[in-house]
Amino acid sequence: MKNSNHVFSYPDAVDEDSFAAVIHRMKRPDRPVDMVLDTDTYNEVDDQYAIAYMMSSQDRLRVQAITAAPFFNHHAENPKDGMERSYREILHVLSLLGCSHMAARVFPGAEDFLPDEHTPMDSPAAREMVRLAMAHTPEDPLYIVCIAAPVNVASAILLQPEIVNRIVVVWSGGVGLHWPDCRCFNGGQNIAASRVVMQSGVPLVLAPGRGVCDRFLTTGPELEYWLRGRNSFCDYIIDRTIREAEQCFGGNIWSRPLTDVVPVAWLVGGDFMLDRFEPRPVIEYSSYYSLDPRRPMMRYVYYVKRDELMNDLFDKLSKIECKEESH
Repeated sequence: MKNSNHVFSYPDAVDEDSFAAVIHRMKRPDRPVDMVLDTDTYNEVDDQYAIAYMMSSQDRLRVQAITAAPFFNHHAENPKDGMERSYREILHVLSLLGCSHMAARVFPGAEDFLPDEHTPMDSPAAREMVRLAMAHTPEDPLYIVCIAAPVNVASAILLQPEIVNRIVVVWSGGVGLHWPDCRCFNGGQNIAASRVVMQSGVPLVLAPGRGVCDRFLTTGPELEYWLRGRNSFCDYIIDRTIREAEQCFGGNIWSRPLTDVVPVAWLVGGDFMLDRFEPRPVIEYSSYYSLDPRRPMMRYVYYVKRDELMNDLFDKLSKIECKEESH
């Protein structure tokens, strides 16, 4: 059901102290932080890289939970099937990384998309986000890195609106502000959920997929040279990346975007990207942005330093001492 009414409306005037506090929370942290990763892992291949990069960056990231998000494409029969396949893939990747101890912190998410902007999809994932968020404060927020359609995040906000004061959302959703339309996978699969997140007032870091983060590309020869034979995860993800490229394109010359690594890298820190403040847009049901300079600000990633970030990613993946664990 399409509902053009906004769930959240912004006041005509924003208290300066509140505005300053939200802007401050969107500053990239300079210390280790608690985080949740919300991921549609079975959707493609970039989420697996993102999980491995996250687990290799525990000097900066204290992973509190990994939540499985619904998706629907050629890898899933419906959103519920996509979520369940993602849940199993998260566990498989953690096993390959030698991190099966994290299995108890993996939570299944929504079994369907939000039907409108008022109705949450209750799930263990959304409930765990709420529980973790309420244990944090505006001064020490929980970071939710969403690399999927934000169904679980939007549901958590609708279940407990207070969490917008206790979290920061880093999302690989939407498209670059220069893009002619807003047809994208993470932002467009469930526009109602995307609108809830964009309009909720939650501190938001947007690392848009199409036109920005999808320029973070790798190739088969590059993967083979730098990662083949380094460990079981590297061999697994190289083979899966090649299969995905053959299935989606099938040509002799190909590259694959590792889009969903970028939001994790924003939180890791390092000189890997450029960002700035922009008024946050609204994704309309027509799949176009609605832009208004009076809207609250977001932090907007507009350029990824591909070589610098790829070097850090490959260095960390190649050094993982991992073996598949038995469950």
